[in-house]
Amino acid sequence: MKKIEILDSTLRDGAQGEGISYSVQDKIHICQALDSLGIDFIEAGNPGSNPKDMEFFQEIKNIELKHSKLCAFGSTRRKDIKCSEDSNVQSLLAAGTKYIVIFGKSWTFQVTDIIKTTLEENLNMIKDTCAYLRENGREVIYDAEHFFTAYEEDKDYAFKTLQAAVDGGASVLSLCETKGGCMIDSCRKAVKEVVETFGSKVKVGIHTHNDSGLAVANTLVAVDQGAVHIQGVLLGFGERTGNANLSTIIPNLQLKMNYDCISKENMQNLTSICKRVSEITNISLNSQLPYIGSNAFAHKAGMHIDAVLKNPMAYEHISQECVGNSRVFLMSEVAGRSTIIEKIQKFAPNIQKSDPIVKTIIDKMKDLEFSGYQFEGADGSFELLVRKMIGQYQSFFTLHYYQTNGSNPRPEEGVCCCAQIKLEVDRQIEITAGEGDGPVNALDIALRKALERFYPSVSQIRLVDFKVRVLDGKSATASKVRVIIESTDGEANWTTVGVSADLIEASWLALVDSFEYKLIRDIEKRYRKII
Repeated sequence: MKKIEILDSTLRDGAQGEGISYSVQDKIHICQALDSLGIDFIEAGNPGSNPKDMEFFQEIKNIELKHSKLCAFGSTRRKDIKCSEDSNVQSLLAAGTKYIVIFGKSWTFQVTDIIKTTLEENLNMIKDTCAYLRENGREVIYDAEHFFTAYEEDKDYAFKTLQAAVDGGASVLSLCETKGGCMIDSCRKAVKEVVETFGSKVKVGIHTHNDSGLAVANTLVAVDQGAVHIQGVLLGFGERTGNANLSTIIPNLQLKMNYDCISKENMQNLTSICKRVSEITNISLNSQLPYIGSNAFAHKAGMHIDAVLKNPMAYEHISQECVGNSRVFLMSEVAGRSTIIEKIQKFAPNIQKSDPIVKTIIDKMKDLEFSGYQFEGADGSFELLVRKMIGQYQSFFTLHYYQTNGSNPRPEEGVCCCAQIKLEVDRQIEITAGEGDGPVNALDIALRKALERFYPSVSQIRLVDFKVRVLDGKSATASKVRVIIESTDGEANWTTVGVSADLIEASWLALVDSFEYKLIRDIEKRYRKII
């Protein structure tokens, strides 16, 4: 199998995405996650652009990475100045990494109109910077910015910039599809010619953006044409519409195209490491992502599910274990007995497909979905529903009442609502109140206060996501709403649902299911330890 080098730019290019900001400790944790995945190079930031990146490069020197090689990132020297006098070039050396990624201009427009220098000086800037870094003991990966646009408009000059980098001692030429608008045939043609011209001297790489939705496709085409070094972001986020998604590219190359990217063992950790990176980044992992998304191996139609249970190859292009993901059978009005049984047997293995209770459960579920419930995205509520019907449910408290009220203007920052709850546990009455940023937040706080005395583990529950869907827009403010809550206790995630014409009641139903699901799981965990 031919080896393909992987460079991850989550900490540099990915960090340019909207709403993403990493602390120094975040960056260290992501480096460790990428290292455990077996990523070859980690482009960790531009030390000349901000003090935080320079602090990171100093801190990471104390952390041992088993596989990955860190890269500092920066530009060629400025025009009409020596490398030894350029502060950005000096900061790259100060970062202390053996590998440095340097970007330079390939497109004449960028040279004359943006950095406002001559075409000849730009070539000197590229060659001088690469040579200076090599003289100081660094390996240079050269990023040819706007290469594909340059190839179309002035190919001869674009190739001169690549030659300047090679003459300066760069070991990799990474062709950057900076604007993300290149079509597949154009990408194929350009990479093919670069490989034919320079491939015997240096490694040829590819760096694509996703503005046309083709970042992954163009990367695969580039490899097919001889590129052996690919750059991207593990989860594809980044400036504008993002970067090439490595969590898709790596399994495509390795599992489908017979290239060697990471070890088989590391591939089996792909999903868990992607989840780790999304958690550090504080974003929700897109459920629709190929290979690693929660829906990547999800099946809904009863006929599909029945076929997959007989042989997964019927509707799955790879085994989910290869990438560390898991198969999911979604609950819905089109689900059949096979789906129900697969779900039920996880906590009630004695129930068989022929058991009459299975039809009763299906009928009840369909009735609820007709009234607005959606169980395909609410595994916790579905499990509670089934437990109630098969006698494996216990009530953890009795609600006497809850009430909420709002205040406007806000009495203080982060507070606009108050909730009061009266409930009963084992004949003991508890009355609590909570203030929060909205009625659901206030209810959540009040419910925790009321239950923590009886069930301390509820303090571990954290809200991950909260979605509201209006089910009947024609009824305006009298419409039913569906609320879906995703929760976690740090070990597992679960989702619950509530439906009502009252938004607060729908939220309450989903919230109560979330707490009860956690408590039932805790009981079963303790029981398993005993036996």
